[in-house]
Amino acid sequence: MPKLLWSESAIRALIGPFLKTFSPNWSAPVRAITRYVLFELLAIFFITLTAMTALMIIVGVAKEAVQQGLGPGPIARLLPYILPDALRFAVPATMLLAASSLFGRMSSSNEVVAMKSLGISPMVLLLPAWTLAFFVSLSAVWLNDVAVSWGRIGVQRVVIESVEQIVYGRLRTQKSYNNGQFSISVRDVVDRRLLSPTFTFYSDGDSSRVVITAREAELRSNLEDQTLTVILVDSVITVGDSVAVTIPGVDERVIPLSAASNKGDLNRGPSSVALRDISSAVDEQKEIIDQLEQEMAADAAYDLFLGDFASLTDERWQDRTRQLDHARSRLYRLQTEPWRRWANGFSCLFFVLLGAPLAIHSRSANFFNNFAMVFLPVLLIYYPLLLYGVDRAKAGAVPPYTVWLGNAILMLIALWYIRKVVRH
Repeated sequence: MPKLLWSESAIRALIGPFLKTFSPNWSAPVRAITRYVLFELLAIFFITLTAMTALMIIVGVAKEAVQQGLGPGPIARLLPYILPDALRFAVPATMLLAASSLFGRMSSSNEVVAMKSLGISPMVLLLPAWTLAFFVSLSAVWLNDVAVSWGRIGVQRVVIESVEQIVYGRLRTQKSYNNGQFSISVRDVVDRRLLSPTFTFYSDGDSSRVVITAREAELRSNLEDQTLTVILVDSVITVGDSVAVTIPGVDERVIPLSAASNKGDLNRGPSSVALRDISSAVDEQKEIIDQLEQEMAADAAYDLFLGDFASLTDERWQDRTRQLDHARSRLYRLQTEPWRRWANGFSCLFFVLLGAPLAIHSRSANFFNNFAMVFLPVLLIYYPLLLYGVDRAKAGAVPPYTVWLGNAILMLIALWYIRKVVRH
């Protein structure tokens, strides 16, 4: 059997001096304290996380059910999609609450003072909490990614696929339905028949709207084609205020399900792209921008050569400029997304980095006082700086890493409190 390169005695000799800075007799006390802190943190964390996540799921499902008029079936389908979104908000707050509760209680009962009297540094208490927060932060990054790239699109899909049920529910209770793109009003609903319906389709303004009236109508959704078919009987189609066409008998009109709901298309906007796909999306967007810039440069050079200066300010040129601005805006948002998701996820670590020594310093056993005290700097410093960084980075005004500014400020404050806790 080959000789081990690193024996246990060699490892202890290597890391022993480092650990002895935290405790002269590091082996048994450190292991016991680490187990105690981790067990207490995990117990508080999982109990609180379960309650907080359940509350957020109930609120999220109730919100969608009320806004969209969903029945029991679609509501059940929403649950797995809402769970990641609920967890990504609940996990950082729960981690902060667990740390502030545990260390505030330990400090108020003089456990920290007892450890110091034995020559054990408070860092022995804090390191297990920070280590746990680090791994929870990695999970939170994954949750942030899943929530926006899978969860939100799943909620959107459930609502779109339930549009027939939603429309019929609204028409039976309110006799009207409006999603901003088109509206329906009826005299009454009998089974699936819409009596005296009026369909109004909006375009660029009231002058271009299309109004369809009929003796009766019926709605049928096709999930395979993602369409909603409107079956009309004895209909009249009016375009604008002048053109009217009468269609006797049965007529069918097809509407995309995304247009029939108020959730829009299942697009792949920057906030819906998975982390693993952002790099390729950024490269693709840069190619689009380069192509637009080259085309605009060639057109500008040609117009200047001909002396056609008016073309540089006409509607066609302004439309190309808007396309370029939109492409650049999408690029900035794509470049911001990875930084935002990692900063959001690692808020768990920075919350505990500050919350744990702050709770020890406060020496309060009150659960709510501890949480309110440590959450105040998070509320007043972290979230405003995060929102500012995300907004300005998406506009291209600051580098994407600016979204970490709130985390950095929390770390600086945490270092000051750690120094006070260790020294005093």
